[in-house]
Amino acid sequence: MIAYCDTSLYVSPYVQDRHSAEADKLLSTADQVFVTPLHLAEWAHAIEQHVFRGVMHRSEAERLNRDFEADRGSDFWLQAAIPENAFERCRDLARRHGHEFGMRTLDSLHVACALELKAERFWTFDERQKALAKAQGLKIS
Repeated sequence: MIAYCDTSLYVSPYVQDRHSAEADKLLSTADQVFVTPLHLAEWAHAIEQHVFRGVMHRSEAERLNRDFEADRGSDFWLQAAIPENAFERCRDLARRHGHEFGMRTLDSLHVACALELKAERFWTFDERQKALAKAQGLKIS
């Protein structure tokens, strides 16, 4: 089974937080997980935010970046470009569901990417994003 996760699910196994155990459990059930340039950009920001807030030392951030890059070399991570129609679909999702779910641009862009890539599962810890994914027919568990 190929899954698409939002970036928080990528970060939680590396940076211990309240979602780490659930992220580990979900990821262990997938054959492969998509990783796009959007994930890579958000990963970098997430890790650097930990350094900025003083909850992580620079050396720890560098170690996590090396670990993540090494893991990306495995067959588990399915490298994919942001699909050509993802931004158009993201805009459509906002127009059709923004008033219902109040999701942010990057949240709907992740859902749009998952739909365009034909992911079999969509995993997130964000309830609004989860509601949007479910409304679009994505399996969320």
